[in-house]
Amino acid sequence: MAFEQNLVMIFIFIVLGILASQATSRASYKANSIADKHEQWMAKHGRIYRDSKEKERRFAIFKKNVEFVEKFNSEGNATYTLSVNKFSDMTNEEFLRHHAGFKMPTTVSSSTTSSSEDQLSTKQSGPNNTTSDDIPASIDWREHGAVTPIKDQGKCGACWAFTVVAAVEGITKIKTGKLISLSEQQLVDCDVQNNGCDASDIDVAFEYIKQNGGIAKEKNYPYRGNNNKKCNAKKESQHAAKITGYRTIPTQRYDLLLMAVSIQPVSVAIDVQGDAFQSYHKGVFSGSCGHDVNHAVTIIGYGTNEDGTKYWLVKNSWGLDWGDNGYMKILRANLSTTGPSLSEGHCGLNLYAYYPTA
Repeated sequence: MAFEQNLVMIFIFIVLGILASQATSRASYKANSIADKHEQWMAKHGRIYRDSKEKERRFAIFKKNVEFVEKFNSEGNATYTLSVNKFSDMTNEEFLRHHAGFKMPTTVSSSTTSSSEDQLSTKQSGPNNTTSDDIPASIDWREHGAVTPIKDQGKCGACWAFTVVAAVEGITKIKTGKLISLSEQQLVDCDVQNNGCDASDIDVAFEYIKQNGGIAKEKNYPYRGNNNKKCNAKKESQHAAKITGYRTIPTQRYDLLLMAVSIQPVSVAIDVQGDAFQSYHKGVFSGSCGHDVNHAVTIIGYGTNEDGTKYWLVKNSWGLDWGDNGYMKILRANLSTTGPSLSEGHCGLNLYAYYPTA
């Protein structure tokens, strides 16, 4: 009897040993797999670290971000998916420090007139003879040729310049029929009321373009992504597009924002805090975010998914590797079914919105 009990115990120990070995092997394989992914990721993005200590630290961040993405996608219960991208070896704090750049305005400039609501309420023709009484169910300004290809602000916090340029590119195409890629670097260098690669105001940038008499082409004043504040006066005067001013959409007025986007691309502020936003890939983003807006993007359309989820279509300035080839769909929040909405919008999108006039 004792002999049989000993055999049973030996068998149990053997099984436990095998299971423990398999678990260790799986853990080791997973670690090696992520290490391989990191090496491949480094090669793809040309990432070189200054020493082994820095590489070890970046790998730990990368590993954490990869595990977050894989766990989120495996749960499969969200309206969007995540992916590893060029920001995956950065903490969210580092990501925000280098790739945001919106400053909430403290004053209202002269071009921000009280007639913005009246202007939107007046019948205006948009694509397909759209008026304020006949807002289309969806629109994508790319389909009307009013959106230039995705650009990349790099580690310069000039999102404010990119959204202003995108909005001016849009209205220029709508008014003249010509899509012209315009210069963000001119705003970074020459708009002395703003802060270059540091957080700045959207409305101040529109005012600069108006007062300057226009803005140059991208190819004539190309983007460098630096903050030396040396304005090239000769290039600054080579105007390729101009505006007569701009309008501010009243805070939290979803209805007026929707009307404006049906007429032209609109510059907005957004809160991009959170690991989910940093790793966004596809689908309608409905993830965690606040209303402390810290970034600027351009709404270039809107629509409704097959499941009935309403979204804004957003053009970002983080290159093609982020999001859906540089674009994003984000929940189109409207808390009011009758009368004007007073919603702050998902991630604060209804708080600060501007569009140029031409």
